[in-house]
Amino acid sequence: MKSFPSLYFTNLFLIGGTGLLTTYLALYLGQKNVSTFWIGLLTSFYYLGLLLGSKLGYHLIKSVGHIRTFVASTAAVTACVAAHALSDNIYLWLVLRLIVGLSMMCNYMVLESWLNEQAAPESRGRVFSIYMIMSSLGMVLGQLALSQFPELGYEPLFLVCMALSLGIIPISLTRRIHPKPLKPIQVSLLDYFKKVPQSLTAVHFAGIINGSFYALAPTFASLSGFSAKEIAVFMSITIFAGLVAQWPMGVISDKIRRSILIRTNAVAICAVSVALFLLPLAQHVAYALTFAFGLFAFTLYPLSSALANSRVEDEDRVGVSSALLIMFGAGAALGSAVNAQIMAYFGHQALYGSIAILTVIMFVSLSIINSKQKAEQPEPSDYVVGTSDVTASPLAATMDPRIEETTAHEQLLVVEEEHISSEALDVEECDEQAFSEHRNPDSEQTLEANEEKQNQSLR
Repeated sequence: MKSFPSLYFTNLFLIGGTGLLTTYLALYLGQKNVSTFWIGLLTSFYYLGLLLGSKLGYHLIKSVGHIRTFVASTAAVTACVAAHALSDNIYLWLVLRLIVGLSMMCNYMVLESWLNEQAAPESRGRVFSIYMIMSSLGMVLGQLALSQFPELGYEPLFLVCMALSLGIIPISLTRRIHPKPLKPIQVSLLDYFKKVPQSLTAVHFAGIINGSFYALAPTFASLSGFSAKEIAVFMSITIFAGLVAQWPMGVISDKIRRSILIRTNAVAICAVSVALFLLPLAQHVAYALTFAFGLFAFTLYPLSSALANSRVEDEDRVGVSSALLIMFGAGAALGSAVNAQIMAYFGHQALYGSIAILTVIMFVSLSIINSKQKAEQPEPSDYVVGTSDVTASPLAATMDPRIEETTAHEQLLVVEEEHISSEALDVEECDEQAFSEHRNPDSEQTLEANEEKQNQSLR
């Protein structure tokens, strides 16, 4: 926390504000009886902006530098947030969400490439762990802040603008030097799909599931009879569950094959989704079920990333990370729109019915792919703590076309290097012990021979 406080708090305000905005828009449109199709499409445009934003971010940072890029992008987001209060035109809102997505990706590129470069290799894992915690904390705080405005007026929009403006202050006043320009990388989805088809398939389904949740779960809860405050708690519990599950899942993934864990998660999500689809939702039941949903849905991405990294060479890890994020973002954009249309035709509970069907398809697809592949060799260093959203992942920096492969490799391989070093020490100790055992018998024989000579001379 002491290393990058300005970047951490900037990220906290940024995530808190945008997370609040996403939920607010869904609830506000639901209150105005806008079709769920348009609500889902808003989220799809946001993720589309994220996917397109890396190119824009590269040119901006190259032209004007990191802090100016961040300030300009955050100003654009703030203006878009304020514009929501000026007009309820849904087509305008689609454009605004696209711009917000573009600008937010620029911001994440600034923050995460900064952390990537200037965190020491021995502490990079801890640096990004704190970054992830602050991201999740910001998301939870944003949801809880929304619970204070049950009327869903324009006050939440003012709060989002305040959070975004406050986020500019820490990074503008930081004493950290700017990261240096980095080399671009190329990503070939087809090539990586041949290498890690199971991981890319799993992460695509994870994008559909998680993107649909963020876009449509507020509408689902609202139509289920929840108040604005209860909806905020519903969302917060789910996000918090995803954060809590990261460490235990990382430990388990070191002992059990990750391909099995991913399919197990799919089964668990299916069971929870069926319950949410069929059971009458009393408040305490809904909270318990959505907590279970968050435990398994929000660990799909890091498990997929871990599986992919266990099957590629070091030089491919940066490209694989970018491919994973692209597949996740594409899934989130597609899933939000499609599931919104399904809800519009079949009712709000169809959201979790659709997710249950998706997990069945996911399980079958992964089983077929897995049967054609050799089981991966688990590596403890492969698991990377992640969140449920592409924008909050430390691996999002790999979409930055300035990221040099060796720099990004350091982030992905810190723990692995420590593991190798410890193994090297163990080998060294074994060699010393073997050498000692090899040498000591000779020494003992020499001593015995000398003693025998002395005894003969005395006789």
